[in-house]
Amino acid sequence: MPEHAVKKAVDMFMAATPPVGAPISEWRLGFERLCASFDIPRDARIEKIDEDGVHGLAITAGGGSSDRLVMHLHSGGYVMGSSTAYRNFACRLSDATGATVFLPDYRLAPEHPYPAAVEDAVAAFRWCNRRQEASSTIISGDSAGGGLAIATLLALRDAKAKPPAAGIAISPLLDLSGEGDSMRTNAKTDPLIDRTMVVEMGKVYIGDIDPHQHPLASPLWGKHHGLPPLLLMASASEVLKDDVVRLAASVRAAGGEVTVSLPEGMVHIWTLFPFLREAADSLDLIGKFARERWNSGANIRC
Repeated sequence: MPEHAVKKAVDMFMAATPPVGAPISEWRLGFERLCASFDIPRDARIEKIDEDGVHGLAITAGGGSSDRLVMHLHSGGYVMGSSTAYRNFACRLSDATGATVFLPDYRLAPEHPYPAAVEDAVAAFRWCNRRQEASSTIISGDSAGGGLAIATLLALRDAKAKPPAAGIAISPLLDLSGEGDSMRTNAKTDPLIDRTMVVEMGKVYIGDIDPHQHPLASPLWGKHHGLPPLLLMASASEVLKDDVVRLAASVRAAGGEVTVSLPEGMVHIWTLFPFLREAADSLDLIGKFARERWNSGANIRC
């Protein structure tokens, strides 16, 4: 990957990030402007969803099918991001998987702190299952949305709900205590995220509760049996890498199936940026994983 392309992604992130102490409204505006710079294909089919308290967009790329569904939970540290911002990514995810992508607009902190996002994600999945079978659905997410995707899988398991075919998490934020070793070892190679940001932004979402005691806020600290097959992805050089490594180890110890991808030299949530070759490569991997899960109909081990 040419360094100038990665630098372009970093520069875009930095330009969208307001000064420390800026109001949440400025963070949200900056992120929306960043994502608005990515074109939406003309042949994309976009349906606005506003039913039974579930809001968002259902997006299908030109060759995508409505027979299979990926519910993707957007990034933004639980305080920003939207279905509108993720239209370009959803088009590319739909193209890679051959499925419709549903982007729920879950409630954001600080107006709606934990567990509002989890409640909305679970409600969105149940809405999806009123349209088609759970076995035809995959839950995915990136950054905070990746952590939320895993939290949703834990909540569905504990509710004894029928699970989706698989789960996918890209650069997931799984530990709001920020205790992974890569917080230290990758501090110099991650230009965007650090432990202070993880912990302080996490506090906006969870307040003063102990992340270790609330696995639906910090899924790394939950029990990881009975989950569907997982694909976990992170840049080998980002501080969140060990969130993926630690979760994968725990899932395997509990008898679960997990695939890990740790590409070198990528920026946090690199898949958001359509001009990165590694984003296309990672989406190809996601598409292959999704089709294998749908085609196998594999049962999980509880």
